[in-house]
Amino acid sequence: MRLHGFALPILLALPLPAIAQVTPSQSQDQIVVRGALEKMSDWRVAETDHVIVYSDGPAAELTRIAHNLERLHFLLSLLLNRVDQPDDTIKLRVTLVGDSAEFDAMDLKNYRSRQGPFAPAFQLQRYYDPREDGAVMASGRGESIAYVVPQPQIDLGSVISGLNAGPINPMGSGQAEPVSFATNTDTVRVNSGGVGVPITAEGRIYAGYAQHYLLTYFPAAYPRWYLDGFGELFSTIRIRPQDGAIEYGHMPEGYRKVIENLGNVPVKDVVTGRYFTTSAALKRWTPFHAWILTHFMFFSDARRPQFSKYLLAIARGATLEEAAKVFGDLDRLESEVKAYDNKRLPYERLTYPAERVAEPLVQQLTRGQAEFLKGRLELGSRVEIPAGAVPGMDAKTAKRADAARTEALEARGRWLARLRSHSGEFPNNIEAQVLLAEAECRSGNDEPCLAAAERALRVAPNDSRALAWKGVALTRQAIAGPADQRAARLQNARIFIARANRADTDATLPLIAYFRSFTDAGEAPPEVATVGLLKSTDAVPAAPGPRLLLGEELARQHQAVAARKILEPVAHGPYDSPEQPAAKAVLEGLAGE
Repeated sequence: MRLHGFALPILLALPLPAIAQVTPSQSQDQIVVRGALEKMSDWRVAETDHVIVYSDGPAAELTRIAHNLERLHFLLSLLLNRVDQPDDTIKLRVTLVGDSAEFDAMDLKNYRSRQGPFAPAFQLQRYYDPREDGAVMASGRGESIAYVVPQPQIDLGSVISGLNAGPINPMGSGQAEPVSFATNTDTVRVNSGGVGVPITAEGRIYAGYAQHYLLTYFPAAYPRWYLDGFGELFSTIRIRPQDGAIEYGHMPEGYRKVIENLGNVPVKDVVTGRYFTTSAALKRWTPFHAWILTHFMFFSDARRPQFSKYLLAIARGATLEEAAKVFGDLDRLESEVKAYDNKRLPYERLTYPAERVAEPLVQQLTRGQAEFLKGRLELGSRVEIPAGAVPGMDAKTAKRADAARTEALEARGRWLARLRSHSGEFPNNIEAQVLLAEAECRSGNDEPCLAAAERALRVAPNDSRALAWKGVALTRQAIAGPADQRAARLQNARIFIARANRADTDATLPLIAYFRSFTDAGEAPPEVATVGLLKSTDAVPAAPGPRLLLGEELARQHQAVAARKILEPVAHGPYDSPEQPAAKAVLEGLAGE
């Protein structure tokens, strides 16, 4: 279903109004000053063929990470036979944000990329969102410590009396723990020691990129444990620029400490999925456990063919329990993994011509360009609202679901209020106004969305994003308006969407907006709209939203085989995305076809 090399300005056939363009007369020697130069920020951006990386840290660190991500892309392409293959996907945008505390304060939620479930010490500091306009990833820049054994507490004696506080959580991020006070005595205790392993920001980013690569170029329904392990396999890459060597598969630092203190996990219960239905998984399962099992499957000549069949069965909709039958005797598999873990584990080294992975281009951002970088990251976590209780839920679960929805709505309201105030301070900042337009539109506030889009267009009349969000707002207003005016108003909305497509023929937002201008209005989309949606799915294969729209349309056209291929990564994939229930419902409706 991929359309490599498919550049399609699909909306060129739509009629556009004549737009007068007036240019002030200028003499040839006249100097035009458009505004005072903006001051530079601490932020820089590094761009390679496949990634765009932002950071407010040292330039050398940014350059190294961006270059290594491009090297990792080349390594994965070598291993998975994709070198020199056509590539129409949108570049991943990676943002490295300050220290752990600064990153945590953003409260980014992985609605479409939940990992684990991991033990509390391994609640990882990485955010990944496969968005409709291109995937984004973020992490703090610093190193943290995962404490696999709680830090012991030293009794300093009865120094302070009358102070009571709850016990601290020693399984946290590795930041210095505060003094805690005993609940039943008057002794002061200070945390010290413990068993911890380092978790580096670079390792998190490399692991995340490996997962992104797999979901982008080989979209399928993978078991979550494998996707976690696949990332960990490449989290410890070692680069030797002097001779073009890349090594992967190295044991993560602290691996033995984790296994010794948390213990092994039952392999047969992992491959069947049973383990993750138990409370033990929440206490013991870690990325390192996922690493060893994936490492075994990668490097075992005997088990690798079986593992391929296992993954293929899951991709076609089999349960993990059903797929695991390909391994035969699971007790024997368990014994093999344990024996493998007691050996000196292998790693692999490959070489590449240095000229195949060019140095990234690095630029420093102005304050205006950098001001809303964090806001764009926060957007996905703020506008996404849980569905709340659904029929069939038990009372306790329904209450929690409704409470989560109410909390998310209130949090969105507070965030929107802050964004409106902040963007109001920058009326001529295109990034501020486009971000506000998207936030308003995705929150269902069409009039404020339209107003923000108009402000953005006054700054940049041909900005594709602003044009698209204006078209989205006008589409919704047309659908909600008088029935006798709907057709004309929809046509007017599509004019702005068409202009957005002309302004950036690679952007997915205009293609999706054009398609939805028909389906949201209860109309069958024309073929050109479906082809445009197919192109957007090709550009962001990991994004569940476009896949769901395309799968629904293919199902409507009774193209059951194609619909299943598009929807299975969403319906049976590793992440419980908001789109998953709808994708499952469409597949169930195709059962007889």
